[in-house]
Amino acid sequence: MREDPFVYAHEKEKEIVWMSQNTNQLETTPKINENIIEAVEENKYNLYPHKQGILGLKEVLLKDLGLTEGFDALITNGAIEATYGLTRAMLESGDNVIASDPSFMPIHHQVELCSAEMREIDVYEPPYKMTVEEIKEQVDENTEMILLIDPLNPLGSTYDREEVKAICDIVEDEDLWIIDDITYRDFAFDHTLTTEFVPERTFLVYSFSKNCGFAGMRLGGLIMPNELSDRLHKYRTNVLSANVLAQVGAKTALETKDQWLDDMVEQARKNQRLIKECVEEIDDVFLPIYPSNTNMFAIDIGGTGISPENLQEKLLYEHDVFVRSGTYVSKSSGEDFIRVSFTVPEEGVRRFIDILPDVIEELRS
Repeated sequence: MREDPFVYAHEKEKEIVWMSQNTNQLETTPKINENIIEAVEENKYNLYPHKQGILGLKEVLLKDLGLTEGFDALITNGAIEATYGLTRAMLESGDNVIASDPSFMPIHHQVELCSAEMREIDVYEPPYKMTVEEIKEQVDENTEMILLIDPLNPLGSTYDREEVKAICDIVEDEDLWIIDDITYRDFAFDHTLTTEFVPERTFLVYSFSKNCGFAGMRLGGLIMPNELSDRLHKYRTNVLSANVLAQVGAKTALETKDQWLDDMVEQARKNQRLIKECVEEIDDVFLPIYPSNTNMFAIDIGGTGISPENLQEKLLYEHDVFVRSGTYVSKSSGEDFIRVSFTVPEEGVRRFIDILPDVIEELRS
């Protein structure tokens, strides 16, 4: 039996092309490292940071989102801690939450830990996102919340302004809450926050892992209306805030965003173009969504008859390229695709596209 893929990958960390976890290895700005190193040299890690985050971080985060009035931000150990506290605070046994499948399934698990029901809408068909009609069909007297991951992990689809407004109309009409998970917002060609329409019913989930490349730093945030701040703070799992070095780096990243974000996103879009050109040359393989509004997309291999787990294993153990089987992000259609992140250096993308056609042909035969 082969060893666990993550153990294998971490043992060979510097040799692996990491396309499996939507991590971002593209260049940002050296100023981030400089300020983190300065914080280390000043021994800032000797003290707990302020419980609401280092001074100024919350403010710069809200400013980045254009929410300078009426909102509070909770700094968390990754966005996944934000959704854990949120679901604990807002859900009770018997409630249900409407969401898509495919999706980021760990949030679904958190909902179920609250003894609430997930109502999952299968979106692995055009338009590859939830429609207003589908959401309305799922709403009943026990519906408490809609989980809107926008742009959507793993497909890369997004909701235009009219669609966001229509979903928010449901939220308002049915007296619901909405989780607007905006983890991939900075990669989108265009994006609309639900706070534009239902600010008093919106929770924004924010991650520094993807845009800033801080996956290993474990830093995120939860943005909420001021009137709900006390309720959410009671459910925070760490009253001593998050890693102070991560916060220093995140504050620097947001303050210098205009210096690095455009170049990083352009490289990401070039990388996905390279993968698209490769995929178009392989029979029975296609991209459900292109271009992607995230830093990853699904590559559909359902027509090849190849198991995504087998493709993942062969790419990893024989070629040191780590992609993710669709079964990680979908209960209903995960056997049809692999998820591939493209915020890696271009040479890694080229390594992937050089081997992908041959690997698929080998597995086909």
